[in-house]
Amino acid sequence: MASFCGGLRQTSRGFVFHYQSNLCRQARAITITSYRTTTKAYYPVNRLQPKSNMSTQKAVQISRTGGTEVLEINQIPIPKPQPGHILVKAAYAGVNFIDTYFRTGLYPAPLPFTLGSEGSGTVEAVGEGVTKYKPGEHVVYYGSGSYTEYLNVPEKAISHIPEGLKLEDGAAILIQGLTALTMLRESYEVKKGDTILIHAAAGGTGLVLVQLAKALGATVIATASSAEKLELARQHGADYLVNYSGGEDEWVKEVLGHTKDGEGVEAVYDGVGKATFEGDLKVTKRKGSLISFGNASGAVDPFRINRLGDKNLKLLRPRLFGYVATQEEFDHYTQELFGYIENNQLKVNIHKIYPLEDIVQAHKDLEGRVTTGKLVLKV
Repeated sequence: MASFCGGLRQTSRGFVFHYQSNLCRQARAITITSYRTTTKAYYPVNRLQPKSNMSTQKAVQISRTGGTEVLEINQIPIPKPQPGHILVKAAYAGVNFIDTYFRTGLYPAPLPFTLGSEGSGTVEAVGEGVTKYKPGEHVVYYGSGSYTEYLNVPEKAISHIPEGLKLEDGAAILIQGLTALTMLRESYEVKKGDTILIHAAAGGTGLVLVQLAKALGATVIATASSAEKLELARQHGADYLVNYSGGEDEWVKEVLGHTKDGEGVEAVYDGVGKATFEGDLKVTKRKGSLISFGNASGAVDPFRINRLGDKNLKLLRPRLFGYVATQEEFDHYTQELFGYIENNQLKVNIHKIYPLEDIVQAHKDLEGRVTTGKLVLKV
């Protein structure tokens, strides 16, 4: 691996790192946005960064909140395994809306902050007291800091990957799969014969919700913003398709038309947020449940809680980690989730796998709501 020889030199293209190697002439530029300036670091065409110290690793971090311009690829120390933890060499990291909430400051976090909330990889080492895992095993895990090459994971937040499940699929399904499953089990427990509404049904969580709801015996009304996305929802089991791009009055009328006597649905699962919330209140039947779990269109505006009394509605704003806070809860739902995959009742849908250096584009694609299925980073 080449070593640095001259540090930073200012050119007409900005500040450039120089290091000794014949590969310098074959290098290409990767733009790294920092707090004060945009720097072009020239790396060999294989995109590997030169490392002067093998005790450090790449990590996607933020030192301030904002748009994608605040994303940084920094070098941080490789941790040592701590008691009760597993040191994992990461292979893939899932990209989720919660990562953008931390980036924008919607969810507060101490800075600098390493982004990412789930991943998959190989056990590198185990800490004192860990007996269930050993080096070389493939695992999936959740928790902050997964946009990095190595991380310590507490034993209560990690699970073996079932034989036959690819590492990239494990990273793609864990958070969205557990989110969907716990909401269908606990936010509102879906029963056979229920009619439910799933917004953004062609997205990562949406497609999982559709498949699991069908496995539980529900009738599914799916919304999306295009015919192509609606077709994808249909292929995954949705019974009725509604394009909500025409405005609230139109989609509300269409959804009610698919329910018994126009009374509405037993439950709404809404990851869109602000744009659909008012319509959700209209299509939820008396004594029904509205589960608002995302902010893809922006956070829901404050509203008077007594509005729920018109139909005695239940309103929840759940977070996954409140449902899998204990080892027993995480193990229970993880095994149930993997069971649906093994029984071919749940298909993992990956929209695209991005190299870590393309994290800015991954966040732009996710927030642009132009994707279907899950976005994954190759670490």
